[in-house]
Amino acid sequence: MRELNLDRLRTLVTIAEQGSFVAAARALHLAPPTVSLHINELEKQLGVELLLRKRKKAEPTGVGAALIARAQRLLNQSDAMLQDIQLHAQGKIGRVRVSAATPVITYLLPMALRRLSEKHAGIEVELAVLNSREAMDRLAKGLLDIAAVALPQSQMAEVQVRPWRKDPVVALVPAHWDSPEKATAAWLAARPLILNDDSTQLARIINEWFAAGGLRPQAKIRVNYNDSAKSLVGAGYGATLLSYETLQPQIDERIRILFLDPPLWRPMGIAHRTGPQEIAVQHVLDELNRIR
Repeated sequence: MRELNLDRLRTLVTIAEQGSFVAAARALHLAPPTVSLHINELEKQLGVELLLRKRKKAEPTGVGAALIARAQRLLNQSDAMLQDIQLHAQGKIGRVRVSAATPVITYLLPMALRRLSEKHAGIEVELAVLNSREAMDRLAKGLLDIAAVALPQSQMAEVQVRPWRKDPVVALVPAHWDSPEKATAAWLAARPLILNDDSTQLARIINEWFAAGGLRPQAKIRVNYNDSAKSLVGAGYGATLLSYETLQPQIDERIRILFLDPPLWRPMGIAHRTGPQEIAVQHVLDELNRIR
């Protein structure tokens, strides 16, 4: 049996609600012959009479009443689905998949997500903790909508990357150390270091910073979790280098922050799929752009 036509079902339900073919035609803004055609085709398809035609009235048969009850539920679901799709298209509801490193999610995104919820309460943001390489791969495959990534990134036809912000990299040292006003590469290289492993973008720019001074210090401890690195510094195990935005909330009193000499900056970018964006995705991008 061919699938039932929703327009014919809606006509059947409307006749039952209005009580006649003529009234249903007015309610549906259809010509009376079209209403009659819908019912005739439906009855022919099912091989059963659905309505009892009386003078200026129509009443459902037993089979017709059973079909009408089910058709009403189906039409309600169809209407709700169409309404949801329209709301998605208008950017009033939706789910936006966003990825970033833990420090960005912890210290930068809350402000943007709070503003987003105040303006667009129907938009849900799904967060994932991914490194930049994983995020770019998922964006290219359409498994992600937006990612905060370290720069630079290799060009990909499916993904657009633009600069977002630059954060200074600073040294965190135990407060009891005899420290200069600013930390040079030579001064830090002579101390025990707690650094990211070489797979991270932060490690790459730190290595380049030391190399510019002709230095290749070896880390005493390798750890990629910033909170762990800060805890180790506070316990006196050594110094670490982190981007400044990861230092909120305030560092505890056992740690001193030193800016670097020469300065070092960690560039970040916002990546998203190439081409026009869904309105919900654009709303999230707008809020991220406000973070400077």
